[in-house]
Amino acid sequence: MCCFDKLEPFRVTRVHPNAGFTGGDGAEKPQSSKSAETPKEEAVLTVWKKSLLFNCEGFTVFDGKGDLIFRVDNYMQGNKGSILLMDANGKPLLTIRRKKMNLGLGETWLVYEGEETSASPRFSVKKSINILNNACLAYVIGVDGNDRSNKTVYEIEGSYSQRRCTVLDDERRLAAEIRRKEGGGGVALGTDVFLLLVKPDNIRTEFAMALVILLDQMF
Repeated sequence: MCCFDKLEPFRVTRVHPNAGFTGGDGAEKPQSSKSAETPKEEAVLTVWKKSLLFNCEGFTVFDGKGDLIFRVDNYMQGNKGSILLMDANGKPLLTIRRKKMNLGLGETWLVYEGEETSASPRFSVKKSINILNNACLAYVIGVDGNDRSNKTVYEIEGSYSQRRCTVLDDERRLAAEIRRKEGGGGVALGTDVFLLLVKPDNIRTEFAMALVILLDQMF
């Protein structure tokens, strides 16, 4: 029996999004001023490394109710072009593109809002080559307007191959986490299906998913 058969959210009737799904950016609905300071609930997403389209590779992401929330349909290992993260309805959320670098300077990727790549990227992600810090996999560098200074806003630590990673903000607070998903009887499923836990107060949900895609490209 394959791991797909063990996943309740992956029933055939749940592959397509609900008709009323409108979560274009994966974020929660705005809160009223009365509850504006209430911490947002942690989002628990199931990530399936498979496209919904025939003959395509990609990612399909479900929320805790089993509803489709994100999709990537143009993904290929070592993709030399752009990788597009979309919502359930196919609306572009983020474009991920490899940055051309000189040899020896490390692997760097740029992340843009929507399909726009002519404007400044929202952030860049650089694979760590620091041999003194084996725990760090990558650094996320923020870009704020014309400020292109190298300001690390997140660090990613752990082991992506084992699906055990944490995303920490610049104050070392947990922003997101990748975990193995367990099936019936507590048995861990394969690495093609795993959990992404997101703290919406510390990182946008679609940004966290973009980091998953980049880890998969890097490792």
